[in-house]
Amino acid sequence: MKQNKIAIIYDFDGTLTPKSMQEYTLLPKLGIKSKSFWELIVKEARETGGESMMVYMRQLLDHAKKRNIKISKNEFFKMGKDIKYYNGVADWFRNIDKYVKKLSGGDVEIYHYIISAGHMEILEGISIKKYIKKIFASEYFYNTEEYAVFPKIVVTDTTKTQYLFRINKGKEDLSDNINNHMPEDKRPIPFDNMIYVGDGLTDVPSMALIKKEGGHSIAVYQKKLKAQVNICKELFEANRVDFISEANFNKDSDLYRKTCLLLDFVVAKIRYTIELKNK
Repeated sequence: MKQNKIAIIYDFDGTLTPKSMQEYTLLPKLGIKSKSFWELIVKEARETGGESMMVYMRQLLDHAKKRNIKISKNEFFKMGKDIKYYNGVADWFRNIDKYVKKLSGGDVEIYHYIISAGHMEILEGISIKKYIKKIFASEYFYNTEEYAVFPKIVVTDTTKTQYLFRINKGKEDLSDNINNHMPEDKRPIPFDNMIYVGDGLTDVPSMALIKKEGGHSIAVYQKKLKAQVNICKELFEANRVDFISEANFNKDSDLYRKTCLLLDFVVAKIRYTIELKNK
């Protein structure tokens, strides 16, 4: 196998957007105050030992029921258009694709993925979806009337790594078994051809896995949020990430420059490996 594919994998909330997707969509719709709601989730998860994402998804349905609001799959989808992004995100994917094409002479392919604990149903409606090869995210189960009734898939900090293996092995359909052995040279996207972009501690398992396997990662932050800046500095000092950068996705930004540095390295490595195999 040629193994000439690169994957850039993005967290969503706080990475591509200043706030969580719920704060643009579900919480305002349900009349829920963000701060008190997240405090409730943390409190219940701590007291019950429950998984916080599972608690969150159930609590949303409970709040909707109390207000006699039924949330349909189509309503979720339409909420995607309300999400606001960091500067430059709208053009980022095209700019990166053009850079890799020019750099490699078209010999290297690049794909963008999102792995998020947030709602798949909302992410299906986002404006940047056309640039994303595959989205992995949490989902609800729906009744025959297409209303959400209970969580079906819950993506957590640690289960995100499953989806990295799916990308690595080319088993992107959730019905595909990823536990069977696959030789490293048969995997469509090696881990060292991956770049992970995240914003904090919830991304550590994914960052750690990719870094351990020879890949790369970048932590992004909002400059005005000192706590987030400090977390990113800690990730860098702990060797969880190659770089940290302000979450500015414009072409003249520090993040674009550092991403291109990593792409230079990965493309050169791909060319080197292919050249060795051809001898």
